[in-house]
Amino acid sequence: MNPRQACLACLEREPVALLEAALWIAAEHDRTVEPAASLARLHELQREVSTSLPMLPVNELAQPLLRQLNALGYQQDEYHPLRPHVALMDKVLQRRRGQPLLLAILALELARRLSIPLEGVNFPGHFLLRVPGADHLLDPCGGRRLYPNDCRELLARQFGPQLPLTAEHLRSASPMQMLQRLSRNLRQLHISNDNDLAALIDAERVMQLGPVQVGDYLARATLYQHLDCPQAERFDLEHALLLTDDPVQRLKLTERLGQLPNGKRSIH
Repeated sequence: MNPRQACLACLEREPVALLEAALWIAAEHDRTVEPAASLARLHELQREVSTSLPMLPVNELAQPLLRQLNALGYQQDEYHPLRPHVALMDKVLQRRRGQPLLLAILALELARRLSIPLEGVNFPGHFLLRVPGADHLLDPCGGRRLYPNDCRELLARQFGPQLPLTAEHLRSASPMQMLQRLSRNLRQLHISNDNDLAALIDAERVMQLGPVQVGDYLARATLYQHLDCPQAERFDLEHALLLTDDPVQRLKLTERLGQLPNGKRSIH
């Protein structure tokens, strides 16, 4: 079983092995990664965290769990420009620094092992957590409580004041959605760091993990363009054209398709 197959198999388990799946994603990019070794280290972290949690009902332990992780050094990586290691779970466990989504996946795994109710929230720009039924969200980077006004401020910082907070922004995220978001993050990080082949691995995984967007086809089409695979580029541009309702975008896609060679040459 290769790393991609192992990752997808984690989604078939009950319960879903989300953190292990994230480790297999890291293994796709670095064959020296051993998920079993990282999971063994996680047992030590679980013991360290659990001994420091206060004596409270389990539905009140999510914030103390996040605070304890923060106290142990698990924090958001603020270094810029960001490198792919901020979204590779094995590196996050080693460095104790990463993107909010990776810190959230770590917290969700520990919460599951400790029977603490906690779920992911697919908030745009900054992944969040929530205790089911609570009137607030939790920042995986330290455990700060976020009420609706805090969420509006966070959204405005990420995208500007013109984007209103909607119920869609506060929906729970399934494990598959989290892995797809992780794959999109890695795709962009590899593109930003001029590694098109690595980005293509992530782009293909995005397509396997659930419903795709116009931007997913466009991102992969551009990668194929850089890798001189015009027929694969054409395939993705045609699918993007079928999905988009934007007349300006449709015009640009039609023009781009018209510039592609008609031959069958492809090296991918």
